[in-house]
Amino acid sequence: MAKRFARFEEIFLVLTLALMVLLIFGQVVGRYVFQSAPSWTEELARYIHIFQVWIGASYAVKLRQHIRVEAFITRLHGTPRKILEGLGVLIWFLISLFLAVYGTKLVLVSFHHGQITPALQIPIWIPFLAIPLGGTGMAIRLIQQLGEIWKGNYEKPESEEIIG
Repeated sequence: MAKRFARFEEIFLVLTLALMVLLIFGQVVGRYVFQSAPSWTEELARYIHIFQVWIGASYAVKLRQHIRVEAFITRLHGTPRKILEGLGVLIWFLISLFLAVYGTKLVLVSFHHGQITPALQIPIWIPFLAIPLGGTGMAIRLIQQLGEIWKGNYEKPESEEIIG
């Protein structure tokens, strides 16, 4: 089952990027060629981007590609490094857990109130769902990363590294 979803984030990000480009391109063509464009395309592109940011944050944790300052910690080895690396990941995990819990509360409150989006007329809880999904994804990835750190693996996985 885990292998089935191993590349979910990557596939999701690529497909939604393509969809977002098509929506924005349609918006531009509509505005400049036909002098009229539907407002829902802009709103949908915005909500897709919100999901991309939150799911992308989880994916970046998986690849260990988030920005971090390493000037001090890379000079340490063994147990002191494990402790500091683990402490940093634990703090980050708590923040991700906070986002997942309070993001879920936001979704539930929005669901209860029945607010809808202006152009698409969909429930607002659907775009808000990106917050707990991203927070949960990051929390899960950080637990995995904590295990790797405790084994002594501090580096980004080379097979997954982004080249750029």
